[in-house]
Parts: sequence; structure tokens; C-alpha cells
Amino acid sequence: MTGTDGTAPRRWSLSRGRVAAALAVLVAALLVFHGAVPNRVGRLGSLLETYLPWCGSAVLPLLVVALVRRSGVALLALVLPVTAWLALFGGALLPDGSGAHDLTAVQHNVDDENPDPTGTAGALLAARADLVALEELVPPALSAYAAVLDPAYPHRALVGTVGLWSKYPLTDVRPVDIRPAGLGADWNRGLRATAATPKGDLAVYVAHLPSVRLGADGLRSARRDESAALLGAALAAEPVRRVVLLGDLNATVHDRGLGPVSARLGAPVPAFPFSWPAALPVTRIDHILARTATVTSLWTLPSTASDHVPVAARIRL
Repeated sequence: MTGTDGTAPRRWSLSRGRVAAALAVLVAALLVFHGAVPNRVGRLGSLLETYLPWCGSAVLPLLVVALVRRSGVALLALVLPVTAWLALFGGALLPDGSGAHDLTAVQHNVDDENPDPTGTAGALLAARADLVALEELVPPALSAYAAVLDPAYPHRALVGTVGLWSKYPLTDVRPVDIRPAGLGADWNRGLRATAATPKGDLAVYVAHLPSVRLGADGLRSARRDESAALLGAALAAEPVRRVVLLGDLNATVHDRGLGPVSARLGAPVPAFPFSWPAALPVTRIDHILARTATVTSLWTLPSTASDHVPVAARIRL
């Protein structure tokens, strides 16, 4: 059999495409052993873990190379990254567990430069959640959020620039000290409250960890990591059995910098509701996590005037 130009078509070979095969193995290794990538230089490990799901996007161009070059070894090697990606993120492709749940929560960094706080509050109100956690609350925008949310949520807790609106009574409201060294006393981004739900007491934490920056020297996340360690210690000392954490943690659940926090909470629900940046969300740094409770489903709400996208979750107690 010959091609249209009269030449025999190239046969599949195991000797071609070794570079593509090696790259496929490398992608699989990064997915499975991302924790082995060192953080000493530019915090490359945390940077990889921030965008870990996107490693799977390397499969498509490698597949094209394998097909064009008719490389059997490259095609076989692609089984490795596909399997690794599915093991890590395949659960997000399955139908969510949006059945029985006891409450709904919303988490949103509203942006301290939000030009439309009233509209943002209205969009959150439309979710009909039981708990609403906000970060970057600053005057005079705070009064705009309160004007919309207070009538629907009779219970409110505010500490610094973070707030919680609740349909359930709130008691034992107090700040959570997650301030890294070197920041002033006016830096307050953590609170804790006990919500009296129909299923019993629920400790609710709202936190906004320090931002990270990507520069020529890599990822700058030292303050974020320090704040995460303080939050993890507070969660470890929490006496209430059921806990929900809502916040802008400036880290993904795979980022080792968030380890002190994620180690104290249950496994996150596999989902892809990326929350940042709002213009083109590529990662989720806004979280709703739980202990001795189950986040059964997680999704994003319509964008607001913030640079983050709101995240909502159903929680079974």
C-alpha cells in the first residue's frame, strides 16, 4: 500500500520518539513525586504544586508527536502520565456527591478595591448559603456588605479584614493569631466562632493567609508558610469536634506550604472550581475544608467585581 505521493507510509516503530517518551515519563514523575521537587531554590516545589493539574496538558502535544512520528514507545509511555493524572484528579470528572447535606457555605475574597460591593453582596446572597465568609473587608465597603447580608443573616462576626455571616447563632467569637513575624498589630486576618447548627456545635474558621509573589528568584511564600503553620496549630488545638475552614489560603491543597493546615482537615473533594484570577481562573486558592464533616460538593458562583471567584460547598455533618 502506498501513500498519495507513491511512497510507502511510515510504519510504527519502537525506535523513534524516545525524547517524547522520556518527556512523558518526566511528566508522570512530576505528578506522582511532586513532593520530591525541592523547595530550597525559588520554592520550585510549591510552584509546581500550585499548578499541578495543568501538568496533564502536556499529554496532548506529546500524543500528537507520537502519532505524527508513529512512535510506539512514545504512545506506550503516555499511559504513565494519563494514569498518574487520573489517580490524582480523576475524581473531579465523576458526578459530585450533591445529595444529602446539612448546610451550604460560601467563601469569597471580595477584593479591597472592589468597585461594586453592593452587587457583590447581592450575588453571594443569591446562593442562599447558611454560612458566608468574606476576606478583604475594608471600610467603607463593609457597610455596603452588611446592608445586603445582615437582613438575611442575623448573626455576624468580624475580626480585622475577615468576616462571617451566619444563619445560626454564633458564640465564642475570637481572633485567630496567624500574623507572621514582621507585620504590624493591625494585620488581623483570622477568626474563629462556634455556630449552633441543628446537628450540634460547629467550629467555623475564616482565614486569609498572606499573598505569595512570583519573582526572578522564584516563589516568595515564606510569610504564607509561616501563617499556615500558625493556623495549623490553632486547628490542632480546637476542642470542638466538627470544624469548617473557609478562606483565601493563597495556596492549593497540593502545595506543601499548606501542609500544617491540610494535615488537620479531611481530604478535599476532588473538583476543579478554579477561583483565581477571576479574569482567567487557573488555580484554586479559595477553600472550604472540613474536619469530622464532609464537603460533598464544591463549585464556583458567577464572577463578581472581585479579582477572585466565589466558591460554594455543600457540607454533611
